[in-house]
Amino acid sequence: MTLTRFARPLSEQAPPPAHLSEIARRLAAEYLPEHRQGAPRPSRSREPLDGVIETILSQQNTAPITRRQFVALKEAYPRWEAALADGPDGIEGVLKAAGGGLSRLKAGYIHAALSHLEEAHGHLSLRAVHDLPDAEVRALLEGMPGVGMRTASCVLLFDLARPAMPVDTHIWRLAQRLELTPPTWNAVKVERWFDEVLPRDWEARYTFHVSAIRHGRATCRARHPRCDVCVLRGLCPSAALLGPAAMLGP
Repeated sequence: MTLTRFARPLSEQAPPPAHLSEIARRLAAEYLPEHRQGAPRPSRSREPLDGVIETILSQQNTAPITRRQFVALKEAYPRWEAALADGPDGIEGVLKAAGGGLSRLKAGYIHAALSHLEEAHGHLSLRAVHDLPDAEVRALLEGMPGVGMRTASCVLLFDLARPAMPVDTHIWRLAQRLELTPPTWNAVKVERWFDEVLPRDWEARYTFHVSAIRHGRATCRARHPRCDVCVLRGLCPSAALLGPAAMLGP
């Protein structure tokens, strides 16, 4: 699904708080201190198809395993046409040898995505999307098997230097605990909300995305959140309920 298919803005249902910019500032200061020396430079991948496949591999995988599997695929298949010809069983064998779970499922997604590109465009490349508007790129990506909204947003942000805002489980949890969005909203709605309320600027969205994920992994964890050392403690309605003092009871 694309962000443009929904008529009513979600920001009307959940207006962004006045302190959203302060949340972004504190997260960046804590988790991306290197940005004080200068903003990161956006870069575009020569072949965005590589980014699609690497992002599919990253689902429920750690970064080291994702990278190891991707390198193994590139070594086994210098051209993606070879992976298409080898079939899902061959791709699965390469992934299993590199380690990591869900090898059969991801091999199926990768082969299906390659087959889709071959049938729809006659070649295995996404270089042409560099010249397309954001909405057209998103529609093309989300039309590929195994590519949902978040995967497309990751490719847009990291491989195409477009101002997308992927929302993973860490950012979704952060939005819920800070009560930025209603508790019934899933990650898709939360991503649509962030897309409406954050500046449509690559640097701002890259910085928020990366720092919020690091915060979710290091501090605002699903279990045993470290509210006592959280840089957002004074802005978070959940801190008194989740922190160490709350666990001690009255």
